[in-house]
Amino acid sequence: MERMPRLYVEVDAGECVAEGKAARDCVVIQENVEVWLKKDEALPEFIEPERAKFLAKEVYDRFYLYVDRMEGRMLADVILVLPDGRTRIYLKKGDELLILPVEGYTKTIIANVGNRVRKGDAFAAVTTRKGEVHYLKPPKTGTVVFIDEITNRPHYVYYILPEE
Repeated sequence: MERMPRLYVEVDAGECVAEGKAARDCVVIQENVEVWLKKDEALPEFIEPERAKFLAKEVYDRFYLYVDRMEGRMLADVILVLPDGRTRIYLKKGDELLILPVEGYTKTIIANVGNRVRKGDAFAAVTTRKGEVHYLKPPKTGTVVFIDEITNRPHYVYYILPEE
């Protein structure tokens, strides 16, 4: 069974915490301290809401809503928690992503979310109607943070966070 990554997106404090308790699963970040709260858990006293940043749990498939697809930049701070539960990817508002379409007669995903892909290594393959196989390679080394399966057109779009 393949589990989905969890997505947390920056929101106003009121969307995360009401009357000192978490209104939904969220992450509170104040300076170098992170507090992960489940719904109805109390906000610790040492957290000052006016100085903290709040990220609420969101449906992972909605990741693309937080990316300016024309500029390839993040529109909000985001935390992705990979299915292993230990690996986290932090994306800040303004971070630039590589947005790479995968189009063809048949498509094969090679790299999945959380995988590091190096420049020159294939992250996906497409087969033409004539049976030719073309391997798609990223222009820069990076980590796959989202794969959008476009339903109105039969293809995928990879979102890759490039390394510096």
